[in-house]
Amino acid sequence: MEQMRPIWIRDPLAILADGAERGAVVKDGRIVELVARGREPSTPDTVVFDASAHAVLPGLINTHHHFFQTLTRALPAALDRELFPWLRALYPVWARLAPESLDLAVTVAMSELLLSGCTTTTDHHYVFPAGLEDAVDIEVAAARRLGIRVLLTRGSMNRSQRDGGLPPDSVVQDEDTILADSERVIARHHERGTEAMVQIALAPCSPFSVTTSLMTRTAALTEKLDVRLHTHLAETEDENRFCLEMHNCRPLDYLEQCGWLNGRTWLAHGIHFNADEMKRLGRAKTTISHCACSNQVLASGCCPVCDMEEAGVGIGLGVDGSASNDASNLMQEVRAAFLVQRARYGVTRVGHRDALRWATKGSAACVGRPELGEIAVGNAADLALFKLDELRFSGHGDPLAALVLCGAHRADRVMVGGKWAVIDGAIPGLDIPDLIRRHGAAARAMSGR
Repeated sequence: MEQMRPIWIRDPLAILADGAERGAVVKDGRIVELVARGREPSTPDTVVFDASAHAVLPGLINTHHHFFQTLTRALPAALDRELFPWLRALYPVWARLAPESLDLAVTVAMSELLLSGCTTTTDHHYVFPAGLEDAVDIEVAAARRLGIRVLLTRGSMNRSQRDGGLPPDSVVQDEDTILADSERVIARHHERGTEAMVQIALAPCSPFSVTTSLMTRTAALTEKLDVRLHTHLAETEDENRFCLEMHNCRPLDYLEQCGWLNGRTWLAHGIHFNADEMKRLGRAKTTISHCACSNQVLASGCCPVCDMEEAGVGIGLGVDGSASNDASNLMQEVRAAFLVQRARYGVTRVGHRDALRWATKGSAACVGRPELGEIAVGNAADLALFKLDELRFSGHGDPLAALVLCGAHRADRVMVGGKWAVIDGAIPGLDIPDLIRRHGAAARAMSGR
């Protein structure tokens, strides 16, 4: 069959890979050959895709998000607030989340990510009001419809306001319910191996919304079932103060006491670690999702990325929730991370290739998928192809630098596992105007507008 023949991504304008000046050959969902300058593919019977107008990147990988928050973007009640008051303003709105509105939110988030060149995304869903017990199942179905690779986390909150936590009673669950459903979604949806399209991780929300018992038991369950572990940590100074008052220690100490400081854990934000804590993270092989836009919107601070990397900590990128970013565009996140880290560390320490590396190979380490994030023989055929024919790119020199410096935001083609998920800047079969109409109506209804 025609679609089973190898595809030669031929003669790209630029490609983020060594020895692949004439492109790459894809077969059966894998990269099987890199074609060097002056060479022809040795793979027989290839179908040619002319990439001469495209800059080719490994598929971008989003390591932290909250899909449901696309329903509360730029919500007036939550504007101009820091994290804790921002959460207090939004929890009552999120408590109205229902299956239909979640499906729309998830579809919007994943579609926006795909169109930005993202081929793998995580999600941290931690709000389970009554009637939304099957939230992770809804997300899995949407991911399969769109053809995006996912690591979905079964998030949780069980420390409500009556227990000294931040969330209201209406959005938390009890510990036994959380752990039982965690086992259920892993058994039902988690795929293993290098071709996996759907994987599940466990993700208690934060030290201020989860009990110590749930943190500890969740870590033990991930060890037993061999899945990854995720939470927010060191995002704000308020969190530091909360942990000192509640647990008599700093957040990383608390995390270690709960059995989390290891190589299966990746953490969102990581802004307020000291030098000793960074070294401990590096030794433990615990990785960090840097969320540059969200950190700036909420004025939480700036993740010390270069210091982290010098301490041996792997860094990936995450767009974070679409109520704190307020977007799900990973290519824009690359530029934001580049700019904020360049401003912090200077031109000699942060370049455009560093930002691209964080969003690809660095993010692959966060999600535990070394076969992703790099255009190399044997790796998954996850690719993002960008045209540079917009006004913003006119007069560019280095195409890969132009993607970051000139502000690329939409891919022309996206391939996931050797299959085109975006063609000519559109997702096949997806009626975006209709999706916007229905999603907007759901957002207005949920917030009472």
